[in-house]
Amino acid sequence: MSAAPTGLAAATEIFDAVIIGAGMSGLYQLIRLRELGLKTRVFEAGTGVGGTWYWNRYPGCRFDSESYSYGYSFDKDLLKEWNWTEHFAPQPETERYLNLVADKYDLRRDIRFGARVKAATWDDANGTWTVELEDGSRHRSRYLVTAIGVLSTPTMPGFPGIDDFLGQSFHTGLWPKEEVDFAGKRVAVIGTGASGVQTIQEVAKTAAQLTVFQRTPNWCAPLHNGKIGAEEMEEIRTRYDAIFQRCQETFSCFLHTPDPRNTFDVSAEEREAFLEQLYSERGFGIWVGNFKDMLTDRAANEEVSRFVAKKIRQRVKDPKIAELLIPKNHGFGTRRVPLETRYYEVYNQPNVTLVDTKATTIERITPAGLRTSDAEYEFDIIIYATGFDALRGAFDRIEFRGRDGVTLKEMWKDGATSLVGMLQDGFPNLFTLLGPHNALGNIPRSIEFNVEWVTALLRHMQRNGMTRAEAGPEAVAKWMDHVMDVARGQLSMEVDSWMTGVNINVAGKQKRIVARYTGSAPVYRSWANEIAERGYAGVLLN
Repeated sequence: MSAAPTGLAAATEIFDAVIIGAGMSGLYQLIRLRELGLKTRVFEAGTGVGGTWYWNRYPGCRFDSESYSYGYSFDKDLLKEWNWTEHFAPQPETERYLNLVADKYDLRRDIRFGARVKAATWDDANGTWTVELEDGSRHRSRYLVTAIGVLSTPTMPGFPGIDDFLGQSFHTGLWPKEEVDFAGKRVAVIGTGASGVQTIQEVAKTAAQLTVFQRTPNWCAPLHNGKIGAEEMEEIRTRYDAIFQRCQETFSCFLHTPDPRNTFDVSAEEREAFLEQLYSERGFGIWVGNFKDMLTDRAANEEVSRFVAKKIRQRVKDPKIAELLIPKNHGFGTRRVPLETRYYEVYNQPNVTLVDTKATTIERITPAGLRTSDAEYEFDIIIYATGFDALRGAFDRIEFRGRDGVTLKEMWKDGATSLVGMLQDGFPNLFTLLGPHNALGNIPRSIEFNVEWVTALLRHMQRNGMTRAEAGPEAVAKWMDHVMDVARGQLSMEVDSWMTGVNINVAGKQKRIVARYTGSAPVYRSWANEIAERGYAGVLLN
């Protein structure tokens, strides 16, 4: 492996590797590439590290994975040094954590901030990528790693007049660093997905009037967060090995995994008691630790949905509002479940109003607020909790052009393809951390595996004098057959969501696809590890 491409003076800088993004995956990949001796540059659009935890500063933003299962596991000293203060850490704490990592490893010297990548073009003759930034500068590298995140491309609704509003307005995924004061203000929140739920329950505490505009309700479950004291943190430290081992064994890398029983294997009384237990426990247990057939058997899913609907009706005083908050177009868990803290009780407050935008459509944003089909509203602040162009969105906003001038967007027009989510056919030396068809779930656990897999591949290439790696078409076809096979029978595949590539806020994204890997994380890892163990069978190396 050459130290750096030569004969390319037209580029402003030349590197062995370029990483796009300085979030959790970009930081870890930088640490590992340094260990290989590769001259590496990270381009980060923001002014600081953190990725998701840099951009998403909205009120109430926090983990839905237990903090001690979320942080990096690779550094034993870091595990000893860092104290989590809550079972589900808030955004400011996570951002501080990632800044500590950047400081400890002196990562900023290899990161260029305020650098948004516009395009990346493969030069087959020279075996290099040319990376062009929005400022017009161009940079060359042998290897290109995308660490651009799963939910990193915010989408705005297509309402006319958005720029006319004279008050303050924010997207949850592009929240300002300055504190936003809601006290005494008239506030609108548009959207009730995960970020909307977290925002609503916080804004409702101080706003004079909060109006929630809901298009599609989501099934939500209690977070049951709590503080972690010094003594409990010390006890958690003694269990870190077991915690991370548990994450390796479970279906989606959470501390929770499906119960081995089917829903109707037990009596109605036992079933009710089990669901009550899950509803009272911390975290995602009620979603990913439920009966094993809950996400594949329609009758089983209806039983759990009935239980959660009952809970919503108990918590919301107005029966009409409760019915509006209960999803009718998808079953519990077939979309990612937002975890909440007294979210449903918010709608019992006199300062909170819920508007069903399917019955009363938003027609336009006005200078004073917004207009629906039957009313005019005035607001001081409008918050767009309208989600993200997930998985593919960040890739689509960069023009990746591979061999023979083909763009990644063109190649993926009928649905993304990959080899274990990390390599592409026709795009040599492009490594996609958290790309389509990665095992997601508790994402940092996927990040560490993927970074280690890419690093091991590059180490193999170094040792064997190779400079190019590309997914072979037959291996891609075999992997995609497996991706499709494990998706069959999943109730989530029938539902419009970012997990199936359907987001009605994004023009041209109406076709439902298998946008993610729906099998278990252990099976995903076994596929990737087998490729490596067989000398990277299916990967074209030279």
